[in-house]
Amino acid sequence: MRTRFGVSALAVGIIVTLCVVSFAVIAGQVSSPGPAAAPPSVPAASAQIGRQANGKPDFSGIWQANNTANWDLVTHEAMPARVMQAGVHQLSSVPAAPLLALGAVGGVPPGVGVVEGGVIPYKQEALQKKKDNFEHWLDRDPEIKCYQPGVPRAMYMPYPFQILHGANKIMMVFEYANAQRTIHLDQVEPYPNEAWMGHSVGKWDGDTLVVDVTSQIDKTWFDRAGDFHSDALHVVERYRMMSHDAIWYEATIEDPNVFTRPWKMAMPLYRHLEPNAQLMDYRCIEMVEELLYGHLRKQPLVRTWEGQTMTVRVERKVPPPDVLYER
Repeated sequence: MRTRFGVSALAVGIIVTLCVVSFAVIAGQVSSPGPAAAPPSVPAASAQIGRQANGKPDFSGIWQANNTANWDLVTHEAMPARVMQAGVHQLSSVPAAPLLALGAVGGVPPGVGVVEGGVIPYKQEALQKKKDNFEHWLDRDPEIKCYQPGVPRAMYMPYPFQILHGANKIMMVFEYANAQRTIHLDQVEPYPNEAWMGHSVGKWDGDTLVVDVTSQIDKTWFDRAGDFHSDALHVVERYRMMSHDAIWYEATIEDPNVFTRPWKMAMPLYRHLEPNAQLMDYRCIEMVEELLYGHLRKQPLVRTWEGQTMTVRVERKVPPPDVLYER
């Protein structure tokens, strides 16, 4: 049968059916076969990743985070360097003398946080210590003294690190302070003591590497904002290849002495793709010798710095006995 416009009813039916199907595909009601989409917080993995002989993902390469987590794990605005002194008004402040000459170079860049929920769940008394650390950052941050950064901070410092992936061990070598850690995929004895980089034992959950990190010393921080932990810190890391050139990294933090509940951070780590990518020698301990031990000299090496527009004078004092012991 033909319609008044000369088109058969069968043709009309076909056209209507095609339109309905096309609309359904556009609207997401009909999808092609394939894996379900991953939640936004965990980007979907690509099939194009390198693999070991045993079929597991190969994390070998030189990697680096591209965020401001080392400044502050939570979302923060740009601000002057965190060593301040009173300004012309009681509610204002300016950078203190050691950082005044740095200007914008000494500022804190803004950044989007990496903590799930945007808040680190401190206990009330621990929150006060975190604020105190923030105010005394220049004296207390272990990064300034070139101490090894611990886990997870080593993973998102602004320096590259290399992963060497073997069958039973995964070794990570960090440019900062020549720090290193080994992830044991085989059976090992519990670590007999605490260490700056802790003790890492890994296992596979499908294509995800799950690493249990224990036995960390309590002197490391999470960032330059004064976020800290105790010697009860327990970290569970998850590594998953998003693509050949990106790893999705998660770390769940548990410390009942400091936090009211476990909390999690997550971020991508990116592969260095330049043909000559390599770790350079960054022995920063030589750079902090005067900072740590300059007070022991009869004649201090650093006294006065004079520029075109300012003169900065440095006066050394002997740290209290407990600080000397830590050093």
